[in-house]
Parts: sequence; C-alpha cells; structure tokens
Amino acid sequence: MKKQLLTLAILCSTMALQAQTLTVVATGLKNDKGEVQFSLYNKKGTIPDKTLSKYYKMKRVAITGTTAKAVFKDLPDGRYAVSVFHDENNNGKINKGLIMPKEGVGLSNYKTINFFNLPNFKKASFLLNQDKELKVGVIYL
Repeated sequence: MKKQLLTLAILCSTMALQAQTLTVVATGLKNDKGEVQFSLYNKKGTIPDKTLSKYYKMKRVAITGTTAKAVFKDLPDGRYAVSVFHDENNNGKINKGLIMPKEGVGLSNYKTINFFNLPNFKKASFLLNQDKELKVGVIYL
C-alpha cells in the first residue's frame, strides 16, 4: 500500500511539473473600446476559426492603453496557437466588411494577414514545454 501511494505521489508531482503557463499580450490596439478575446487552440484544423467556437480555451479581458493581457495556466506540454480579436463593440463576433474583418485581429507567428497569407494552425502554432510570454500584434485591415 505504501508503495502504491508513493508511486501515485510521484506521478502527481511529475504531472504538476508538466503544467505550463502561457501569458499572451495583445499589442498595437488602436483604442481601449470593448474587450480583447484571446483564443487558444491545440488542434490542426481549428484555424481559421470564423465562428470563434473551435478554441481549446478562451478569455475576454479589458484593454489597458494599447495592450491587453491574458494568462492561461495549467496547460499540458504541446503545440498551441493563439488568436486575438479586438471586440470593439462587445458583441462577441468579428464584424466584417465585404470579406475582411472591420475589427482588429492577430495570430501567433503572423505579422500580416491577407489573401496570400491566410491563417492556419501549422503556421500559427508553437511548442509550449515551459512557461512562456508571447506578444501578438493586432492587425486592422
């Protein structure tokens, strides 16, 4: 019995060591209206997420100046991608013109978004195997 409890304790402590914290900072916001939605993805095929529903975890946070920050805790090691969206009118969806978003958007590993550089999980993803801070620039199209 003692051996089983010791094994369980070691297993639990090992699992706890594998839990990572990801801090995401959205930069370049043009104003402090509304909130910023941070969506965290962990599977291929989830980006682009036009309905904002394919995420693994999501947080909505207030804007401070031209930045906003979200912290995702207790994440297992793995590949992740982040999208941010400046929801200026707090309606929970990306408002679009004819095709392109009217509100600011951004993705991990993307400096620009256009018809020749469409978002996908493979390009946006990164390995998380230790605590990390990531800056994502918000793009207004």
